[in-house]
Amino acid sequence: MTRIWLGLILLSLFLSGCGIAPLSTPETVAKTPQATTAVATIVAPPTLLPDPTLIPTAVPGMLYVDPTTSLGPISPLVYGSNYGPWLSVSLEMLPAAYDSGVTILRFPAGSWGDHNDLQKFQIDSFMDFANKMGATVLFSVRLLGGTPQQAAEMVRYTNIEKKYNIQYWNIGNEPTLYNSEVKGRGETYDVNRFNQEWRDFAEAMKKVDPSIKLVGPEINQFSYDASPGVTTNFGEWDETWFIEFLKANGDFVDVVSFHRYPFPRSRTSGRPAMDEMRLNAQEWDRIFIHARDLIHQYTGRELPIAVTEFNSAYDKSVGGDTTPDSHYSAIWMADVLGSMIKNGVFMANEWALTAKGGYGGLGLIGQSDVLPSYYTYQMYRKFGNELIYSSSDDPDLSIYAARRADGALTVIVVNMALEEKTKSIRFVDRTEVEAEMWLFDPTHKAENMGDVQLSSEMSFPTQSVTLFIIS
Repeated sequence: MTRIWLGLILLSLFLSGCGIAPLSTPETVAKTPQATTAVATIVAPPTLLPDPTLIPTAVPGMLYVDPTTSLGPISPLVYGSNYGPWLSVSLEMLPAAYDSGVTILRFPAGSWGDHNDLQKFQIDSFMDFANKMGATVLFSVRLLGGTPQQAAEMVRYTNIEKKYNIQYWNIGNEPTLYNSEVKGRGETYDVNRFNQEWRDFAEAMKKVDPSIKLVGPEINQFSYDASPGVTTNFGEWDETWFIEFLKANGDFVDVVSFHRYPFPRSRTSGRPAMDEMRLNAQEWDRIFIHARDLIHQYTGRELPIAVTEFNSAYDKSVGGDTTPDSHYSAIWMADVLGSMIKNGVFMANEWALTAKGGYGGLGLIGQSDVLPSYYTYQMYRKFGNELIYSSSDDPDLSIYAARRADGALTVIVVNMALEEKTKSIRFVDRTEVEAEMWLFDPTHKAENMGDVQLSSEMSFPTQSVTLFIIS
């Protein structure tokens, strides 16, 4: 029940009528070229923090859905990915990319942008690709080795000269790792240097286009427990950077961001067991609660949260039962996405849209086929845009509900257990429910299973995502 109540408390704070304006609306999904269409906007958060509003508790022994209780809009930018000049989708896989359901692309992703000066032709080529995908853009400027003037020129070129209308901007990537790169030059890179440089870049960029939204600090890891070896592989170092950034730039940043790769837990621990991944999926509610607690404490206001890089692992392992290219990692991602949605995360970008080179297991799309996580996004693209209250008292069986623009009620059930689970689904406003059922499990790749009755107990296969669409 702890996981349920943690999520409920956060949701009541952020989404259910506490006086906080919604961060986005269904109409903000960018499905037309960005040069002519506005992307998702951020409503200014309040300066006072509201008291939590109580919402219904879980019903023991069953999955529960209350279609009469709306928890507000789901941000369309939670279904994002990463992309860069070295991560080109192969020609034969372009249709899969266009049909992926990815709504926002972070570009240029990762450390590439801090080691290379992006060329204008690369920007233009990427924007053509993003427009064909119907994706919003999160653009990164070079911090390490860059200058505020270069960053301002990127804003001028994209938004003033080319009128690409790029709204969301990063300044650098994982500055927590810069120190190892500058030591050879006889320099140090600490949090104070980062905070001042970030501010200088931000001010220069805002002078060119005051309408842009700044996303930061982009630290390389963040979790609910900063103790070394617990749930984050770099210890309290990252949390210190997170806190100091909020102190120094919490008044200027628009979206607070971090990265999260839970495995390997150390550089020598190897790939995780399935039970470790199963338990990790239950930790993400705490991560977002902890992040919001720190934001409240050090800024005194609500700020949207973005997880601009995430996957089950950051290493190059492939071919295992828990590596990022595995079916189980795709089910893990489905549960983590559900947690992000329930916790009101504004933006999320898995790593990465396409696999490349030594990191061939990290991605949605391979060079000649899709990877298992692609089907996770296929399931969620049928999900709704208005969050509906749902609950489960089984930590291995998660339930997420939404309402679509066409009025259909959608329910996703994720079974992270290593065995089949049997549960009934109770709807507060009806007893007989007929639904169209879709299944993603070890033998079904996001397939339509036809119509089913939800009035009796349902069996959920091991390692599965089940989607019900109720007209």
